[in-house]
Amino acid sequence: MQLRRVYFDCGRCAAGEYAADARLGIEGGQTRQARRLLCLAGTSWSFAASSANLREMCGLDVAANTVRNVCQAEAGRVEHWQANAPQATAHYAKTSGEIEFLTDGTCVNTTEGWKEMRLGVFTKRPCGQPARPEQWAKRALPPAAARHVFAAIESADAFAARWPVVASRLGIRSRSRIDVVADGARWIWDRVALYWPSAVGTLDIYHALEHIAATGKALHGDATAAARSWTERARDVLLRQGHAGIKCLLAESRLIAVRGGQRRSVAELEHYLDSHAEHLRYAERLAEGRVIGSGQVEGACKHWIGRRLKQTGARWRIDRANRMAGLCALKYSDQWQTYWSTAA
Repeated sequence: MQLRRVYFDCGRCAAGEYAADARLGIEGGQTRQARRLLCLAGTSWSFAASSANLREMCGLDVAANTVRNVCQAEAGRVEHWQANAPQATAHYAKTSGEIEFLTDGTCVNTTEGWKEMRLGVFTKRPCGQPARPEQWAKRALPPAAARHVFAAIESADAFAARWPVVASRLGIRSRSRIDVVADGARWIWDRVALYWPSAVGTLDIYHALEHIAATGKALHGDATAAARSWTERARDVLLRQGHAGIKCLLAESRLIAVRGGQRRSVAELEHYLDSHAEHLRYAERLAEGRVIGSGQVEGACKHWIGRRLKQTGARWRIDRANRMAGLCALKYSDQWQTYWSTAA
């Protein structure tokens, strides 16, 4: 369908506009629904691929630069909407469930070199069925009932300062029970203690098991039956007995660590787990039907942020990468439909 509009310009300043555009909801030559479609394509593929796929699937002939410009402009509106519109946080605030916070990062190639893009995910999830330690990998947890994602390339201090701000918008109070699940990065746990001293922290089980497996290889050799046996035993002890149990096992393992590399590996694992002594209550959390892994934020890093921003040959200006990450985060959150149906 072709639409003819009248263009008016000012004889004095030469500024002009299509007078009907505001009434028709047209901006820059696109309707709001067209901008939504361009943003969906732009968060899914490269801008060049978005142009080609839109032409193939929709018969929409739009240049790659147009997709880029629309995504960048809309991302700015998304940021303002999330910070100011009541509709942006209403769903999360009214949803029941346990409050979870997960955070991680992924490196993005920028014009200033590779930079870490940090992600935060607030979810609400009902507790699942109680599980025993041996069921940890196969149990089915209820899906998140609400999810809010934010991301940026910025310092640890600047990013962590966002946490209480976003939490407040979502109706999370400083004394609310917040289940924090993350890897062992010190910057995360130092700032959790600063902003949410009453939070319940859990070291991501997969990161803990990676360190345990590395020590098993150091003690008994790579890909040996003895290494697998020690790793499985250590995993079982960690899941069942937490810090106290793994501490005893490492003390026992020091007796067979005769070489320097073996002793260093045992000492490093002990130091790593000692620094998370209060975050290893896996048996308790399994019995309560709570999460023990940070798969949601790692999935966001890989499938939503990484897949879009880390494409071959892509190099981003940091401000543009942050805006695109915000648009991707909107899609990964449960706010996409709300934004396009309510934002002016």
